[in-house]
Amino acid sequence: MHELCEFFMWCLVINLAVFVVWFVTFLSAGSTIYRIHARWFDISQEKFASIHYRLMAQYKLAILVLNFVPWLALRILAA
Repeated sequence: MHELCEFFMWCLVINLAVFVVWFVTFLSAGSTIYRIHARWFDISQEKFASIHYRLMAQYKLAILVLNFVPWLALRILAA
């Protein structure tokens, strides 16, 4: 059970790091990212931002449900 708990903890850490990099990149270079994607797709900047924020929210929820909750449950069972 210790190895499984360790596995979920590292999954949580890695996924949170990916999320933070995504969020910081979007905040600091969002207009550049938009210009790159606007060449490929006919999309407004508001729609682009909306899509990113929705995906970030879904990713956070997935991290919570698939990494944090199992890790917490295993920690409670191990105690």
